[in-house]
Amino acid sequence: MAKPVLSTREDLGPAMRRRLAGFVATLRDNGLQVGLAETRDALTVLSDRDFDRPMRVKTALRALFCGRRSDWDAFDALFDAFWSGRGVKTRVATSASAQVSQKTVKSLSTSQSSNSGDELPMDVERREEDGEADAGGQSRREGASRHDLIARTDFRKLADPDELAEAHALAERLSRKMRVRLTRRDKVAARGPRLDLRRTIRASLAHGGTPIELVKRRPRHKPLRLVVLVDASGSMSLYTAVFLRFVHGVLDHFREAEAFLFHTRLVHVSDALREKDAGRALDRLGLMAEGVGGGTRIGESLATFNRWHAARVIHSRTCVMILSDGYDTGEPDLLGTEMAALRRRCKRIVWLNPLIGWDGYTPEARGMAAALPHVDLFAPAHTLESLMALEPYLARI
Repeated sequence: MAKPVLSTREDLGPAMRRRLAGFVATLRDNGLQVGLAETRDALTVLSDRDFDRPMRVKTALRALFCGRRSDWDAFDALFDAFWSGRGVKTRVATSASAQVSQKTVKSLSTSQSSNSGDELPMDVERREEDGEADAGGQSRREGASRHDLIARTDFRKLADPDELAEAHALAERLSRKMRVRLTRRDKVAARGPRLDLRRTIRASLAHGGTPIELVKRRPRHKPLRLVVLVDASGSMSLYTAVFLRFVHGVLDHFREAEAFLFHTRLVHVSDALREKDAGRALDRLGLMAEGVGGGTRIGESLATFNRWHAARVIHSRTCVMILSDGYDTGEPDLLGTEMAALRRRCKRIVWLNPLIGWDGYTPEARGMAAALPHVDLFAPAHTLESLMALEPYLARI
């Protein structure tokens, strides 16, 4: 089979650009820190006629995308799994926007074995554009579109049991990816145990490619800690189930996180949510959180938290995340006082309110108005997309 010869970036069509974007998303899903600058450089690499063989492409992208030893170790398996379907394992988290079905993996592997030479990623992309279908008759693009649709749908409009189950699964998967990315955060330092290969290569461009300035990385002394308080009152009943799935994924094997439910009182639920099985975790919550679905006393719940739990679970790099619609049956003055006390203790307060996504919503409820002056980020939480948008903010803390 004749290999394509690429001479300019314009030779890369939209299909290849989408495929590269899918590969970058897969790398991010598996913990690699890849940004727009690296993606742009990758387009330049793929457009260069010197990179006309898969091994050369793999070597170039590995050097471009891998900034840590763990990235370097994982890259080859991710590259082979994404572009050729070789060595696909369940531990490789493939992005929904570029997920490869088992039938497609088999067909790609078969076609590769019949060729005498190696195949470029561009050849794989051309077959993908032919619209191959999976075993159920649904194309990969259609499956990704379904995920995207559910991610953009307000939780209160998910009435079909299958869609609800899929939303729960997506919420937990999203939280697991977010947890991995946040816990692996290092910081640039003059001295450190690890070489930041990606930044070192970028710095070497000013010296003709000679790595004169070595950029190091070291772990943050105090990693970000999340403390999540979820409103389980009746007014939040359409959102609580998805939120709990999200929080379950955050807390699973995450030492730097704590979770609480509140309604008329506050309940510490971290131990229950650390159950491996999400169903068992929610069953334990049902037993622990007696009175769920009643009224909301946010001020009193925060007073309990500040008095009995704050000193134990909050340090200087703690982000307190409150998921609530802000409807409080208690006194707004008490809520304002407790929010001020909480703000003095933690690094950031993020208030996620699903009502922000509703047309015409304004935070006019007395409780919400009393809390807002002490909130660092007031954001929507009515869809999975709105929860995804939270990660860049947390990464900067």
